[in-house]
Amino acid sequence: MIALTHAYGLSREPFAQDVPIKDLYPLPGLQPFLERFHYAVATSLVTVITGEVGSGKSTSLRAAASALHPTQYRVLSLVATTGSLLEMLRQICFQLGDPPASNSAAKMLHIIRGLLSDITAKKQTPLLLIDEAHLLRLDLFAQLHTLTQMDFDSRTLMPMVLSGQTALVDKLLYHTSRPFASRVVGRTHMEALQREHMAAYLVHHIRIAGGHDDLFADEAITAIHQSSGGLLRRAGSLARGALLAAAQEHAPTVTAEHVRVAATEIL
Repeated sequence: MIALTHAYGLSREPFAQDVPIKDLYPLPGLQPFLERFHYAVATSLVTVITGEVGSGKSTSLRAAASALHPTQYRVLSLVATTGSLLEMLRQICFQLGDPPASNSAAKMLHIIRGLLSDITAKKQTPLLLIDEAHLLRLDLFAQLHTLTQMDFDSRTLMPMVLSGQTALVDKLLYHTSRPFASRVVGRTHMEALQREHMAAYLVHHIRIAGGHDDLFADEAITAIHQSSGGLLRRAGSLARGALLAAAQEHAPTVTAEHVRVAATEIL
């Protein structure tokens, strides 16, 4: 397979998932999310970010968490599953560096509260990030608030950020979720990119990879936007595939036909 760095004189592979924070494209919804994120952390409450698959939720979480100084914050990062409360508590214990020592959810909650209290005693703020939170079972939302409260709910131990698809909001609106949902101080929904933002997104990634701004023809940008539905993950895959198709033909620019070829290879 032709290396794009050789074909177009790029300094690195474009549209990689591990883009440095400083090189992230400023998504339209990123700044509002950062503001809600920092407010939730400062007030020890909860914020929620939703969006379709590939809309930039995880990238936004990474950008937000990167701004937190490790001496001041202890970030606990989980990927949600459809498992039980006990399974989630075990994940939290592992994140806290304490292997779970009980099969009782009540005992595990007691252990976790103690560990969180130890962190706050060291003048650190624990922060729980739950990605793919729409996968959480409905009964877990009725229990989540018990992780954060102490002394008859007189103080909160830990702010949380939940990220997931739009089904997450439906679960938060369910009546058994109300004790937890009452702690949500803001919700950000990551929208699909409009065509003008898609053009800027593609140029941005080519530019930080060392390429020239007109590598994608206007028709190719339109084709990527339409085929991806404005979603970043699919747009990046299409753009990379179209670049490969163009490189195989030694074409100076990517056309809509190259995007069509790429689309046949992406599920």
